[in-house]
Amino acid sequence: MRTTLNVDTTQWPEMWKAAYRLLEQSIVPNQLQAWIQPLELLESELKDNVLKVRLAAPNDFSAQWVRDHYRRNIETAFAQIMGAPCELQLIVKEGVEELSSHEGATFALEPTLPEAAHQGFSGNSGASTAFLAPPSAAGPAHGVSSGVVLNSGSRAIAESGLDPRYTFESYVVGASNQFAHASAVAVAEQPARQYNPLFIYSPPGLGKTHLLHAIGNHLLAKKPNSRVAYLSAEKFVNELIESVQHRRMSQFRAKYRDSYDMILIDDIQFIAGKSTSEEEFFHTFNALYGSKRQIVLTSDRSPKEIEGLEERIRTRFEWGLVADITVPEIETRIAILRAKAERDDIYLPDDVATFLATYIKTNVRELEGVLIRLQAQASLSGAEISLEMAKQELKTQVPEEGSNFTIENIQGAVAKHFHLKVQDLKSATRARPVALPRQIAMYLIRKYTGLGYKEIGQYFGGKDHSTIMHGCKKIETELETDSKMRDAVEAIQNLL
Repeated sequence: MRTTLNVDTTQWPEMWKAAYRLLEQSIVPNQLQAWIQPLELLESELKDNVLKVRLAAPNDFSAQWVRDHYRRNIETAFAQIMGAPCELQLIVKEGVEELSSHEGATFALEPTLPEAAHQGFSGNSGASTAFLAPPSAAGPAHGVSSGVVLNSGSRAIAESGLDPRYTFESYVVGASNQFAHASAVAVAEQPARQYNPLFIYSPPGLGKTHLLHAIGNHLLAKKPNSRVAYLSAEKFVNELIESVQHRRMSQFRAKYRDSYDMILIDDIQFIAGKSTSEEEFFHTFNALYGSKRQIVLTSDRSPKEIEGLEERIRTRFEWGLVADITVPEIETRIAILRAKAERDDIYLPDDVATFLATYIKTNVRELEGVLIRLQAQASLSGAEISLEMAKQELKTQVPEEGSNFTIENIQGAVAKHFHLKVQDLKSATRARPVALPRQIAMYLIRKYTGLGYKEIGQYFGGKDHSTIMHGCKKIETELETDSKMRDAVEAIQNLL
């Protein structure tokens, strides 16, 4: 017996988003982006109280990988959303190969989906099949409007791993990122001419990944037949491990050394200290560079600051152009918020934008995340976003009136609490009675002043970017689990 999904047709985008949000909870971001985002949701059918979902993968390898590693996650997500057991079927986009997750679970492929595919979930009990079409720019599927048919540009983007939402047009440029943006545009316009490799670095959440995708999307818009690959360094390492284990190194090398005109690798610092990965990347880099193909890399620190990286790789990172992105100034932060609000059709009063930009200084991703949460609250309460709502959302991040969170005062309060001298915090000693208070001071300065890691280092005897980052992250982690640490930080904040 075959029945349709008893769902209001207007609700299908929210259900697809809900399923994707569940996947975000069970799959790490890099793997989610590499394997789940390129999938396209083609069809859903409820038959004999079992939900059957058909997804399309960009190629045979991707389809097999998702089947082997993420089938259960996807089936569980849809089962939770729809309240029925789910069976997943994976096909390759071109329809060449079908990969069913269960024996006997088959679907007859057709060259195009019927008109019902454009209706989302069908609420008509007389229809035999209910279809899901991917929501535009909101879920993991990209580049498809009708369900199956891809034009050459969409296919190129899907196979590249690029997110078409990230373009130069949607990137807000300010003094903090102007040089990196200009460098990225130059590379996208004339690959492998001047800046090869292009190395972009910044602390997390400031727009490196956006630029990386924008480069690839711009090139494919100009030259749809270009072969572009976006991947994380983690994916490169994982594929390498799989290739070694299954004796497929020749295929791996052919893929990354011969198959692409442009390679975009995110978070390249991930390969540091992994000797086999460094060796393979070294030869891959040489092959790409020698054949005049563009390489673009991002990292959370400059080449000189990546600990454990082989010197021969470090020097290659510096062969082309190294560009950094710093913490955006308040005008840029406000512009980013307004652009996000306009893009997502969110009402954002000027005083709220200024307030958010004043107290969230170091992470654009966090800035946009707060706006999304405020929009969710406003939607649930039926009220518009207001300054009072924003203050309530950021109550743990906004200093109380009369507090004095300056660098000197924070260092003084930390030194007083731990019975030290401020000069001790600035010294080179690594003894724990000094090192831990120093890290707390770094963390509080980062939290309340919005200074970058480099700038903070100057106030602690010229310590480098990576030392400050490590200290801040350590305190953030310990605050979640160590009650004594929380008490100490609260006591210091009270002193201020």
